[in-house]
Amino acid sequence: MRTELVTEPGDPARPNEDFAAIGLPASGQGGSLVLLDGVTPPRTGTGCLHSVPWYTARLGGALTELSVSFRDMTLTEVLAAAITRTAEAHAQTCDLSHPRTPQATVVLARWSPATVEHLVLSDAALLTESPDGTVIAHLDDRLSRVPRASLASDAIADATVRNKEGGFFTAAADPSVAARAVTGSLPRAEVRALAALTDGATRWVERFGEGSWTACFTAVRKEGAGALVHRVRELERADAEGGRRRLGRAKAHDDATVAYVEL
Repeated sequence: MRTELVTEPGDPARPNEDFAAIGLPASGQGGSLVLLDGVTPPRTGTGCLHSVPWYTARLGGALTELSVSFRDMTLTEVLAAAITRTAEAHAQTCDLSHPRTPQATVVLARWSPATVEHLVLSDAALLTESPDGTVIAHLDDRLSRVPRASLASDAIADATVRNKEGGFFTAAADPSVAARAVTGSLPRAEVRALAALTDGATRWVERFGEGSWTACFTAVRKEGAGALVHRVRELERADAEGGRRRLGRAKAHDDATVAYVEL
């Protein structure tokens, strides 16, 4: 088994809000992959004493433990339990009802000798590759379908669409959101490798249109996860310097994380 994990902050002066982990049980049977992209809070606040990195570290740690140690739980149940555990850790000090309480997008994958399960919530991506080279992108595209006028990076204008029916969903403090995740499974024999990417890394495909999901996966497998992040940074710099492909990005550079597992 080959694994690789690369993460890079969008701004060296700010803490990285992403989280990623690969869990391998002592039994050697199967494993799990966890990837979170913390949602950068607005300047108006979140009602919480804690930072987004605190939240993603807590939630990510719980997801890693539960997905590895409790194989009888579905991934939906794992996410719900991890959200509950994280909420309990700061419910007494923070306003968890605030619409911008610390939260994150989620990718979960778990494999056994028989199956490869997956869960995706919001705009991170999970790619699986079959033995014949076919790549499937497992996505939750609800955020992309929300009118941009309904979203604001520095205000709570998106309170009407965030974690609301008809909008999009992220992991915050309500465990019921786990039921909104995109889930599925594939026979283990149909998956030879998988990769999870935060939206800072998926920009190569979704923002800059440099290639397909298959080309993206091939780049990670052949050149390494760090090479994809490097490509994204070069495109971002070229865009900023030359005005090329201006696409209304909220950030010039975003935290970028890629986790790769070759089964």
